[in-house]
Parts: sequence; structure tokens; C-alpha cells
Amino acid sequence: MKLKRTIIAPALVAGVALVSGGWLLQNGVSEQRNVYETARVFDEVMSLISDRYVDRTAGAELYRMATEGMIRELGDPHTTFLTPEEFNEFYTNMSGEYAGIGAQIVDRDGWVTVLAPLPQSPAERAGLQAGDRIIEIDGRSTRGWNSDQAVKQLRGPRGEAVNLRVVRIGVEEPISFRLVREEIHLSSVPYAFLLGDGVGYINLSIFSESSSREVREAIQKLRGQGMTKLIFDLRENPGGLLDQGVAVADLFLRPGLAVVETRGRIQSDNTVARTRDGEIAPGMPIVVLVDEYSASAAEIVAGALQDHDRALVVGARTFGKGSVQDLFPLSGGNFLKVTTSKWYTPVGRSIERDRRRQGDRVAVAPAAPATVDEEGQPIPGGSDTTKAYRTDSGRIVYGGGGIVPDVIIRPDTATEAEQEFFREAAKGGSTFNDVLFRYAIEYGRQNSGIGQNIQVTPEMRRTFYERLRAAGLNITWEQFEGARDFLNRRLAQEIVQHKFGSNAAAQRAVAADKAVMEAFSLLRRADAPEALIRLAPQQPPRSTGRSAQGR
Repeated sequence: MKLKRTIIAPALVAGVALVSGGWLLQNGVSEQRNVYETARVFDEVMSLISDRYVDRTAGAELYRMATEGMIRELGDPHTTFLTPEEFNEFYTNMSGEYAGIGAQIVDRDGWVTVLAPLPQSPAERAGLQAGDRIIEIDGRSTRGWNSDQAVKQLRGPRGEAVNLRVVRIGVEEPISFRLVREEIHLSSVPYAFLLGDGVGYINLSIFSESSSREVREAIQKLRGQGMTKLIFDLRENPGGLLDQGVAVADLFLRPGLAVVETRGRIQSDNTVARTRDGEIAPGMPIVVLVDEYSASAAEIVAGALQDHDRALVVGARTFGKGSVQDLFPLSGGNFLKVTTSKWYTPVGRSIERDRRRQGDRVAVAPAAPATVDEEGQPIPGGSDTTKAYRTDSGRIVYGGGGIVPDVIIRPDTATEAEQEFFREAAKGGSTFNDVLFRYAIEYGRQNSGIGQNIQVTPEMRRTFYERLRAAGLNITWEQFEGARDFLNRRLAQEIVQHKFGSNAAAQRAVAADKAVMEAFSLLRRADAPEALIRLAPQQPPRSTGRSAQGR
């Protein structure tokens, strides 16, 4: 998404018509007259409601309601009105920069609790630890606060101090901290490490202003450690800045290749974004992981690499957010984020999946009739893939909204025994997570000699079960043991998280990740991008009589 830097002043074009050659476009006159009549009716309605409605409503409030109603009636979930506060939050998320103390926080046991201090942050230097319960911020009790409320208080102007009182496990009295806020950078590449056999793993969580730089640095670092193949994880990536999507794709593609095309109502604004600098790791086999939560710029990158046969896409069909929003400044510090065009992959596939807003929820359009291949088998990726296209090498890929992976990975489903446990645990609200959080911290502090490959013992399971029961969860031992595999993973993961940090916990989680392991297996069998692409299942054209189409 791009931010309009220049202020665009709205212009009202009065009913002025210059007659040339003795003719008028009658349609235009009729339409203009209709607009004026409708505007007059609107003003009359506003005036009557303001003067006569039984409950007094301020004129400013009526205009706000009218504005929001007009936007809602468009049926576009991505066109929104932003107040100054909402814009600042939006900009913070996109820039990845804010002033604060640098701590990840969560809600636990009705209190704001530190999950982990960020490296090189005021929180880390002051000595805040995972599990610290923040009971006061600048003298105000945080009891019952959620993390969003706490974030608003912890962030503030750079250089200003914030005072905290913290309760720590094993310390009788609350601890006071005075931290000075600093500029905090939120990394869009939270994890990057080697898996083995020369296969590297990079997770890109969002497309912010620093994403292409961070991905470049991660690739260079891992290549220095021996990486020859890459798993690029875009799962749960909601997208972000369009120019960063193009810049990330540029890291993997030859110069001059199309990355994405935007098409909108104003044809002069239609553009094709192309690569410029050229790939930094030519010849490196790449698998891109996507899922149903990969959206926007994540879909642009996955689609471009797939269309140009540069990477194998593995996972589930993506979300299908293929529209462009521009930000237009309004009076009073407000902004309008409005959809102005749609995105298309290099071979012409529309990324946008048809959605319409219905009240306060967004509905996905009904799927088109199922499409099948010549043998009557469903085409991968769902029933609403409606058109076939050709990649650079002639492979068939499918449109219909979102990016359809080359290799479909179905998500793991819980067993009946695990579902029974989940249902009973859910009755306690956040109790399960609260107990798990505190147990993991205490275990890590009491067992200094444990390593990152910790295995959960029967004694650990029994202690954890007793704590869940003591906290009020009515779970039987049989229900608890029925979810043994799940609980072993969660216990070990949480302990590693608090003992060794997020990166160590991510490596442990990735090692048991079905999609990552499939990608790892594919990469071990391919020493070049061409060999990797040949491992994708080859789908024959459908028997609809239409040939595969591209651009």
C-alpha cells in the first residue's frame, strides 16, 4: 500500500458546460442534475434530524455517522476512515518504529505480564525479566488491563521516563523501575537460522519500511554460515507496504522482470512494477511457505516467484487481498484509506478474492462451480480456482483469487481425545495459558542445567496437571493424558521460550512443523531452482475446452 505524500485538495466541479459545435452530452447533464437533487435531499434530511429528532444529536456527530455509513455502503472492507489516533497507530505498524521501553507483554492472571524484553532495549538494560507482572504504570494500577491499554501507556515521547512497579516470582516485595523511552525498532524478520544440510529458514512477519533490508541481511548472514537453499516463510504475513513487496521480490529475481501490475479506474495510474537490482543469491533453490493468512504484499511476492519459476510455493491457498489502498489526508488530521486499484501477478492472475462487507462482518463470495482436471480430479487449492495460466516455463498455475500453491499441505487436525481436552480447558478461559506461563518460568529458573532439547518427563506432566486442577480446571487425568503429545510440545516450547528466548523456541517449533519439513524434504532433493520446480505435481489442463491463458 502506498502513502500519498502530497495533500490532495478536494475540488467541487460546478455545473459549467462549454458548448462546442452546438452539442451537449445529455447523459452527463441528467446525471449531474440527479447528483444535485440527491445532495439537496441529503441536506434536508440532515437539517430535519438535527432540528426535530427526539434525541439531540450534534451536527458534527451526524456528519461522522454519514461518512462512516457511506464508506460502509461501498461494501469494501479495506476502504476506511482513520482518525488521527488510528492513523498514528497504522503508521507505527507500517514503519516498525515507536518510542517505548521495548518489552513484549501479554495478559496473564488478570495482570499485564512481561513475555520478553527486546534485545538492546531500555527494558532489557533495566533488568525486566520474562514473567514480571507489571502492577503499576506511573502510579496507576494495571489490574484488569489488557495489553492494548498497557501499550498506550508504555509508549510515549522519546526521552520521557515511565515508572513501573513489578511483582517477580521469588521476590517478596514489588520492584520499582524507572525507564526512559527510546526509539524501538520492530523487526519484520523475527527468525532466521540454519536447519541443516545447507537449508536456511527465514520468517518474514510483515512488510514494513525495513523489510527488504532485513531480508537481505538475513540472507547474507545465513550464506556466510553455509546456506545453499532457502525456506522463505510468509505464513500469517498480513502484507503491508507495496514498495517493500516489490523490493523483497527484487532480491530473488533477475532485473527487468514484472513483479506486479496495478489496474484501477484511472488508466493513467495503472503501473507495472519491475525488478531493478537483481537477485542476491542466483541459482539458490527456494521454497516459499504460504497459508490462508498470507495476504497483500505476501501474495505479490509468492505470485511473482511462482510465475517466474523462481521458487516452489508450498502450503495452503492464500487469503486473496489483492487491492491497493491510497491514503488521502483530510481536514482535522484525519485520513481516508481508499481502494484505488487491484493487483495482478506477472502472468495476469488477479490476487483479489471477491469479498463484500455485510454490516460489521466481511463475507466471502460463494465459490464458483468445482473445477476438475481431465481425469475428473479436483484442481489443488479449492473449488473456486476458475482460470488456468502459464508460468515462464509453461507450467500451469491457477487464478480465482489468492495464490494457489504448487504443493498443497493440509493442516494437522486434532484427535478426538485432544478436542475433548480443549473443550474442557476452554471452560476455564485463560486459566490454562496462565498456569502454563507461570509453570514454564518457574521450571526454567529452578533447573539451570536444562538445554534447548528438553524432553517433558512424566513427573513434569503430573506437576502441571496438579496445578491445572488447583487453578480450578475440572480436567480428568484421562482427558489430560489423551492430549499428551500436544501438552508435551506446549510445555517444552514454553520452557524453551522463557529460558532461551524466542529464536530458540522458534527453531524447536520449526523442527516439528509439517509444512517446513515438507519444504526441507523437497530442497534436499534439488540442487538448482529448475530441479526444484520439476518436483511440483504437474496438473494437466482442464477439460473445459479452454486453453491455459497467460499474458
